[in-house]
Amino acid sequence: MFSKYALVRKYLQYRKIALNGKGHGIHSPFVYRFVREVLGDKRSYPCYQPLAALRRLLATDERSVEVQDFGAGSRVIASNTRRIGDIAKSSLKPKKYSRLLFRMVQEYKPATILELGTCFGVTTAYLANGNKNARVFTMEGAPAIAEVARHNFSELQLHNIELIEGNFDVRLPELLQSLSKEGKQLDFVFIDGNHRKEPTVRYFEQLLPLLQEESVLVFDDIHWSEQMEEAWEEIKKSPAVTLSIDLFFIGIVYFRKENKVKQDFTIRF
Repeated sequence: MFSKYALVRKYLQYRKIALNGKGHGIHSPFVYRFVREVLGDKRSYPCYQPLAALRRLLATDERSVEVQDFGAGSRVIASNTRRIGDIAKSSLKPKKYSRLLFRMVQEYKPATILELGTCFGVTTAYLANGNKNARVFTMEGAPAIAEVARHNFSELQLHNIELIEGNFDVRLPELLQSLSKEGKQLDFVFIDGNHRKEPTVRYFEQLLPLLQEESVLVFDDIHWSEQMEEAWEEIKKSPAVTLSIDLFFIGIVYFRKENKVKQDFTIRF
């Protein structure tokens, strides 16, 4: 990953070139609506308060859990015991972005949602609240962390989530094969897992057969490291991608066929 100072410099560069976050200068009607109605939505929704309370609770949780980190194969490459509060402070997506994901789901109304990287399930809960009629699949590699997430889903009374444990490299192809047999497509995907180029690009390529014109893919930490920046650039160049939006900490790609010419936007958020 980039050093803290390198990341700050990159963020300042992003702020210089990013388009106004209120929609000025954006000539795409679809992107303009996204900026005005979704990105700029300042309303407080009913799920915000309980999910903020859960985030605060996790940040002060003194319990310890065993955490496994997986490499490109199915092998566990690291395992350590960590405090839940420490994991929550370092790994949970800031509420600004979690709330944006909620609003995106609310706007696009995806029927099938996939998240790679459950952690304690906070972001999953935002996704599930965005459309309670959606079927939400979320994947987590560490069993102890998955157990905490399951408890959180139960406490929040979210019954539209299916949590899948295990290495993404094994469980993702299994899930995609199962959905394909059911004739299902993926409408919204949030990728917040293995922050390296090869796995990120591979996940994208594995997802492609189950995507359709209205599908939306969101990638976390696209400027987190040189590898993630390379992955983001490669994904944007895919012939299937017609529109991309760089919000610095997350990147969004669309497959809308109305865009005859590929469009890339960097927008302040």
